Amino acid sequence: MTDPIALAQALIRCPSVTPADAGALGVLEAALTALDFTCHRLRFEEQGAAAIENLYARIGTQGPNFCFAGHTDVVPPGDAKLWRHDPFAAVIDNGTLYGRGAADMKSAIAAFVAAAARYLETGRPYGSISLLITGDEEGIAINGTAKVLAWLAEKGERLDHCVVGEPTSEVHAGDTIKIGRRGSMNARVTLRGTQGHVAYPTRASNPLPAMAALVSLLSSEVLDQGNEHFDPSTLAFTTIDTGNTATNVIPAEVKAGFNIRFTDQHTPDSLKARIAKATATIAKQFGCEIETNFQLSGVSFLTAPGPFTELLAGAVRTVSGRVPQYSTTGGTSDARFIKDHCPVAELGLSNATMHKANESAKLEDIRLLADIYTQVLSSYFAQPPR
Repeated sequence: MTDPIALAQALIRCPSVTPADAGALGVLEAALTALDFTCHRLRFEEQGAAAIENLYARIGTQGPNFCFAGHTDVVPPGDAKLWRHDPFAAVIDNGTLYGRGAADMKSAIAAFVAAAARYLETGRPYGSISLLITGDEEGIAINGTAKVLAWLAEKGERLDHCVVGEPTSEVHAGDTIKIGRRGSMNARVTLRGTQGHVAYPTRASNPLPAMAALVSLLSSEVLDQGNEHFDPSTLAFTTIDTGNTATNVIPAEVKAGFNIRFTDQHTPDSLKARIAKATATIAKQFGCEIETNFQLSGVSFLTAPGPFTELLAGAVRTVSGRVPQYSTTGGTSDARFIKDHCPVAELGLSNATMHKANESAKLEDIRLLADIYTQVLSSYFAQPPR
């Protein structure tokens, strides 16, 4: 278990497309049990969402508790014809491991285990090592990490620091450490007019020009210029639809969706207020009704550079000789839940092939990541950051 490759292959061979577990957590639990971790399989279910299998494993009972967090669920492989190898066969070809989850993020989970195994060969830490693994990161994230964290709080368990194994790097494992993420909020806008015949447009109220004006207004608005740690906030429309298949009917309503990725210069409420101001302007101008619904995926957060991030960067430098960059780019991750419980950063493999056909990870990078995680544990328990 000190070499992560075989475990990474075993995990990839479990077709754990969200919300299915497909035996992945069982493979991981067996490996951790062999290392004397106490494992808890946690199944959470909420009305309207799929039941999800999760795993929390810990060795040690004292603090500090250093946690590795990640997910065994993967996105669908897509068209199998586009793959060089079966996406769930975990084939090694010319020094590269291919398969869905190789980059995102079953190889990192295998590296977690390898690092723990190596560190435990030197003796038990004065503290604890834990793994928090969910099966719902690629899904709607209702019955996954957030529920496990709530369960831990109920049990009085505390996480002191956490590394999430998301594929954060650009080229080589560890070249980038994510110390935060922009927030993400989705919106669905419904704009209602009056249906009518296209030959008599004055007898109808066409919602499409109003929607076009709203799209133009919102798309042109500069939310901010970014700051030292975050790229500028963005608002991007993702769909506009009337559901109208007729060529001679002005539709009664049109719907649109957009996503906002926002920095720590905004809150969900401040953004909603800006959207409300824009929709009110268009509603008044066109005499139409506009309804907007929001779904918050996560607020922005930052783990400020300091002792914890420097410990991670130092581990990368020691093992690879490279100086990692700090970043907050990319999508959301389960770090958005963990940041409410302890300092968290993301450190993993290259993200070049994540969610693509022929997703892959170089064997040398998987082993390098295991080396980095091992050094993280050694440095952490030698002098825990405060």
